[in-house]
Amino acid sequence: MVHADSSNFAAGVTKEEAYEQVLSGATALFEGLVGNRYFFIGSHDLPLNSSANSKCSRSNLANAASLLWHAYKSLPSPSSEVNWAGFYVLDPSKEAQLILGPFQGKVACQTIAFGRGVCGAAAKDKTTQLVPDVEKFPGHIACDSESQSEIVVPVLKDGKTVAIIDIDCALKGGFDEVDKRWLEKLALVLSEGCDWRL
Repeated sequence: MVHADSSNFAAGVTKEEAYEQVLSGATALFEGLVGNRYFFIGSHDLPLNSSANSKCSRSNLANAASLLWHAYKSLPSPSSEVNWAGFYVLDPSKEAQLILGPFQGKVACQTIAFGRGVCGAAAKDKTTQLVPDVEKFPGHIACDSESQSEIVVPVLKDGKTVAIIDIDCALKGGFDEVDKRWLEKLALVLSEGCDWRL
């Protein structure tokens, strides 16, 4: 597995470099790179010792949430003001509902119906929701009153929403097109890197 140092980001890293490290770290974890293949982390080459691909969605989402959290905390404001980074997954017990998945941050809402709030809108419409001011989003669900902006990216498998990436920031305007582009790339990696049998 990727060594815990994969959550370390170099001082002065740019947002794009941080996202690139998140993607390469997530991909390495999901692919279970073996033997003498190496995973590049900043200025370190770390060997990977896993012998098989890891398709466990819970494990992969937990590690992706950690990578994202540490990436944001390594960046200047507004990224460093991210106060929640994680996932909601399709609830297998109820149609058109999300259930809380792995995350970093304060406790959160446990279920969200498709079409409700920013997460539900992304799940229902299968499109990224980039919200610079959550108070102006109709039907916003305030799980944490400190959250001022949010980006939610759907994870699609065979055209169906199987999860969403949800990132909140304690500042208005916390996200931009760079975040959108890289989180959409991460959603593709997650779509292929996890077993989504629900």
